[in-house]
Amino acid sequence: MLVLGIETTCDETAAAVVRRKGDGPGEILSSVVRAQVEEHAAYGGVVPEIAARAHVEALDGVLERALKDAGVGLDGLDGVAAAAGPGLVGGVIVGLTAAKALALVAQKPFAAVNHLEAHALTARLTDGVAFPYLLLLASGGHTQLLAVLGVGRYVRLGSTVDDALGEAFDKVAKMLGLGYPGGPQVEKRAAAGDPSRFAFPRPMFGRAEPNFSLSGLKTAVRLEAERIAPLSETDVDDLCAGFQAAVTDVVANRTRAAHRVFAERFGRPNALVAAGGVAANGPIRRALTRLAGEAGTRLVAPPLALCGDNGAMIAWAGAERLALGLADGLDFAPRPRWPLDMAAAAAGAKA
Repeated sequence: MLVLGIETTCDETAAAVVRRKGDGPGEILSSVVRAQVEEHAAYGGVVPEIAARAHVEALDGVLERALKDAGVGLDGLDGVAAAAGPGLVGGVIVGLTAAKALALVAQKPFAAVNHLEAHALTARLTDGVAFPYLLLLASGGHTQLLAVLGVGRYVRLGSTVDDALGEAFDKVAKMLGLGYPGGPQVEKRAAAGDPSRFAFPRPMFGRAEPNFSLSGLKTAVRLEAERIAPLSETDVDDLCAGFQAAVTDVVANRTRAAHRVFAERFGRPNALVAAGGVAANGPIRRALTRLAGEAGTRLVAPPLALCGDNGAMIAWAGAERLALGLADGLDFAPRPRWPLDMAAAAAGAKA
């Protein structure tokens, strides 16, 4: 099954062609990502109106290159998929409309993909991981620990009660005057700093329920920065190092709690999977690798190029759904909010 995937939920315009080959790993025939870092850098974050306009301007060229790199035309596809949410609705509309038009013209089945499900299934694209597995989904907008039981079957074990992990990194970077996106900047500066200089809190540490809270940690960084201002380069390095160390400890501790809950409810997971932009963070990856070893399982984290938003994960999720006969109508509406675990969302859990 050969599927074209389109991703426009935030500030990457992306398209890819992926081949699904049964139950094993898939094959990425092409993957084109056009980032918008320059468009948003001056604002310290993504501006929805600018993002949507940039998607309109870039998408035709991105699609053309993705098909050309894959050596396939529309008639050679088995389906077309697009991220239909959650995300910035203006951008979602751009990609969703393009995918519907292509599916209509080519008379191919269409899959409306949940962006979060695409992250959740990426480990099956890269490593052919069998269900069930434990997933840490961490990005700028989402922090969740999920039991992935099958395509369309997700149980939220824990989530953040305030800031997402990536959001916390970006806010700390902004308050310290670092560039955008903040996560890589904080990680780079932390590598040169002293993580023991500042005694930052580890919120939720040791609690039985695998939830996160990052707001207090972010506030602690701000208060220390204000206390020692004006900041030297060494001060910034040390603040980043202290923050990075605290976040890494929290992620490992909260994921350990989720593994315990998973084992009690569903048995031993086939893998611990990390997905989303924060999965690219080196110290967090290393901590999760140690945790997986302690738990007698393995860590599966996508290659760095597949940690951020990309079209390959959308194409793969579309292929997984279409293989099960889960095609969508061309009247499918964009969804700014679209929880993976609807029961948890109905109960008021934060994504």
